[in-house]
Amino acid sequence: MTLTASLTHTAAVARLGHALSDATRAGILLALRDAPAYPSDLADELAVSRQLLSNHLACLRGCGLVESAPDGRRSRYALADPHLATALDELMRVMLIVDPGCCDGDACSC
Repeated sequence: MTLTASLTHTAAVARLGHALSDATRAGILLALRDAPAYPSDLADELAVSRQLLSNHLACLRGCGLVESAPDGRRSRYALADPHLATALDELMRVMLIVDPGCCDGDACSC
């Protein structure tokens, strides 16, 4: 068997794993799959304080998973790479296979 995972690949997967190891960070990434959002909207959607959300956004920026773009006096956040949305969707499908009781058909509410 030949190892195909370079140190760079391993570090990239580790960054994603670190990001997903916290429920708030995972929630941020999942919320950004469809469209960019403002931190205040994300905080409200995830029911966390704006300070806590800011800390998690800083972590996700440091991991290279989200980017911010100035929009007037505010910043709007988006996934750093559109492929990440597809990867998160696929990960959700894998998790649903692992825990089939999580969703019931097309009416997933997980």
